[in-house]
Amino acid sequence: MTSSAAATDPKALIARVLAPIQADMVAVDRLIREELSSEVPRMKEISEYITSAGGKRMRPALLMLICRALGYEGTLHQYLGATIELLHTATLMHDDVVDESNLRRGRPTANAQWGNGVAVLVGDFLYTRSFQMMVKAGNLKVMEALSDAANRLSEGEVLQMVNAHDPAVDEERYFQVIERKTACLFEAAARMAAAVADASNEETQAVATYALALGNAFQIADDILDYRGETASIGKNLGADLREGKMTLPLIYTLEEADAAGRAQIEEAIRQGDGDFEAITRLVLSTNALARCRERARQELARGKDALAVLEESEYTKSLVELLAFTVERNV
Repeated sequence: MTSSAAATDPKALIARVLAPIQADMVAVDRLIREELSSEVPRMKEISEYITSAGGKRMRPALLMLICRALGYEGTLHQYLGATIELLHTATLMHDDVVDESNLRRGRPTANAQWGNGVAVLVGDFLYTRSFQMMVKAGNLKVMEALSDAANRLSEGEVLQMVNAHDPAVDEERYFQVIERKTACLFEAAARMAAAVADASNEETQAVATYALALGNAFQIADDILDYRGETASIGKNLGADLREGKMTLPLIYTLEEADAAGRAQIEEAIRQGDGDFEAITRLVLSTNALARCRERARQELARGKDALAVLEESEYTKSLVELLAFTVERNV
């Protein structure tokens, strides 16, 4: 691979982004394994199955980078990184049950493997364990940030269900959902980091704005991958959102540009939660929808980058800027 190719290769980019916090991320993984201990063998088995699938660990990485960018030199942020990752994993398990998903991170979901009842209860275990950890941290601002995010995540799930199978969902309603379902946990990671680092109000607001922008861009990129990705590389079933009747940004923009027949095809697929995914994908690709999505994501990236101007430049702030680029360039 040439140096120019390496510069834009998503895997090379994320490796470079995480390099300054490599030791922190190793500690987060160790703490996750330690906190999954349970006297109930099945509980431990499923918890380890879910967390061993890996994932990008975006939320812990964000927390680590922001803490270090704010000058924090301790280790409590590692414990909090494990805390937010367990909460995130719990929400994924519950989402998979609600959405009837059978593939996550390239492997069968817990509900597909062990049934909905067990998956919900293990999700509850991870949820409550993350709150036990949050309390042990002993920082009121940390508790406020994480509990607020958990509440908004629940709102987002209900709002998404209300919007399901409604082709009238527009860009404003789309962002109402993703800011609750995705971006709010990014914001929580930023606010937790600011609390641990004893950041000023200006710094706290700056990193929160950055994290919200990052979360929005991340979800837009995820929705683009539903039409550009490979099942094996992104670890989920392509077309899953369409089958669940979700109006994502690519579909919203495609509806605005498609002819009457194309609009009717998409609207019927959303209402029924069924349809010819390959035909709809061709329709999406025939418009400027994905280019508009990338441009909308770049607007979020610009907002996030501007917010970071408050912080003193360092290897950590450089990684935070590169993390923005990764959200749009990634193919996994």
